[in-house]
Amino acid sequence: MNTQKEIFISVDVEASGPIPGEYSLLSVGACVVKDPALRFYIEVQPISEKAIPEALAITGFSLSELKKRGKSPETAMQEFAIWIKANSGSGIPIFVGFNACFDWSYVNWYFHRFLGRNPFGIGGIDIKAYYMGHSHSSWSDTTSSHLPLDLQSKTPHTHNALEDAIAQGEVFRKLLDMKSEAGQ
Repeated sequence: MNTQKEIFISVDVEASGPIPGEYSLLSVGACVVKDPALRFYIEVQPISEKAIPEALAITGFSLSELKKRGKSPETAMQEFAIWIKANSGSGIPIFVGFNACFDWSYVNWYFHRFLGRNPFGIGGIDIKAYYMGHSHSSWSDTTSSHLPLDLQSKTPHTHNALEDAIAQGEVFRKLLDMKSEAGQ
C-alpha cells in the first residue's frame, strides 16, 4: 500500500480546438483542491494557426495577441511543472478535471512534447465520472448544470482557465467531503 499523500490538483485549459498537436493550448489554470489559494495561471503562445472560431470566441483569445504576450510552450510547461512540484512536495500530484478527457489530452501532450515527461504520471480523476460513481447517476446527469445545488460551485463557469479550475476544484472538494462524512 502506497502511503504517500495524494495532492489533488484541479486543472482546466482553454484551447483553439478539439485535439492537441493540431490545435493549440491557449491557457492553463490550476489550484490545489484542498487549498484553492494555491493557484497557477499561464497563457501560452499558439503552436499553429489552426483554430475553431467558436473556441476562440468562447475564450476571448486572439492567436496573434497570444503570440505576443503568451509564454512559449516550453516555458509554460516548465513553469507549470515547477508549480506542481512546489505544491505537492513529497506527495503525489493527482490531476483532477471536469470532463478531464479534454483537459488531460492537452496537458499530457504538451508536457510530453515540450518537457519530455508529465509530472502527473499517466492518469487523473474525472469529476464527472467520480460523481457518476458516487451518485449512481447517468452520464447525462453529470453536467455541471445537472449537479445537485449543494454540489454546484458558487463560482460561475467563465472559460477563464483559472476561474474554472477553482470552480471545479470546489465541486470535487464537496464530493470528497461527502465521502468523508459517509465514512468511506
